[in-house]
Amino acid sequence: MNLPDIIAQVKNHPDFDKAGMLLCHNGVVRRTSRDGREVSGLKIDVDHDKLKQVIAEYKQTPGIIEIVCEIAENKDLAVGDDVMVLIVAGDIRDTVITVLKDALNAIKTTVTTKTEYFVG
Repeated sequence: MNLPDIIAQVKNHPDFDKAGMLLCHNGVVRRTSRDGREVSGLKIDVDHDKLKQVIAEYKQTPGIIEIVCEIAENKDLAVGDDVMVLIVAGDIRDTVITVLKDALNAIKTTVTTKTEYFVG
């Protein structure tokens, strides 16, 4: 995952001149799980059909120009590694922030499956 390259891809969209905001989420492997246990790493599996559906759905939001998502899948990731990059470009701040939040939540709940590796 190369964030500058992904941003360049979004900026090359033919309608990018209509964008007023480009918002990025860069998820990384953190040291502890949500329940506080120490994590040594994780692995992500992706349902690509569902990912396409989620992106297509949120691209239909008025004002959204482009959505790009890259997920580091099917490999062992260590603490600090990039897990996912999600970029949403659109006309105004309110729309872009809402779509990024909603699309991210949809991806995390319906598209990806996470296996955490715990220390000890």
